[in-house]
Amino acid sequence: MVQVRVAGVALDAAGQHVILLKPIDDLPGDGTILPIWIGQLEATSILIATQGAPVPRPLAHDLMRGLLAASGSDLSRIEVSRLEGGTFYAEITLTTPQGERVVDARPSDAVALAARAGAPIWVADAVLEEAGMPDILTDADAAERLEEFRRFIDDVEPEDFGEPES
Repeated sequence: MVQVRVAGVALDAAGQHVILLKPIDDLPGDGTILPIWIGQLEATSILIATQGAPVPRPLAHDLMRGLLAASGSDLSRIEVSRLEGGTFYAEITLTTPQGERVVDARPSDAVALAARAGAPIWVADAVLEEAGMPDILTDADAAERLEEFRRFIDDVEPEDFGEPES
């Protein structure tokens, strides 16, 4: 297993959201990066968590974190555990009053939750070897992604997250 960090969330050429995971010891533009394609809502949730942006009401991953806390459980770690047929799989490891529990999850949900809980993110060596690619991020790319996120935060409205419950 390799411990990683969220290096960013980007849009690919087709406009699909991609989370970029990078080994924690690799410098930007060096080493390997693992792209995982995710949905727009999950991308938003991860960006909000990693940037510490305020939201008017809790998102689903904030609710999950609150439920864990209310049940006396902690998020120990998440693992992107395997890649089968182009689909990534993840596991969430919880420390509960009943002992350690492992829960199957989509990588996007697991990463969004880990970003809120400050839990470590791990990727199986085989996954990184199969799907990782050289990181050739330039400073201009990083600046462009940051500016794109700032524009998103400036334009996002609470209604973009769905209908509020009464």
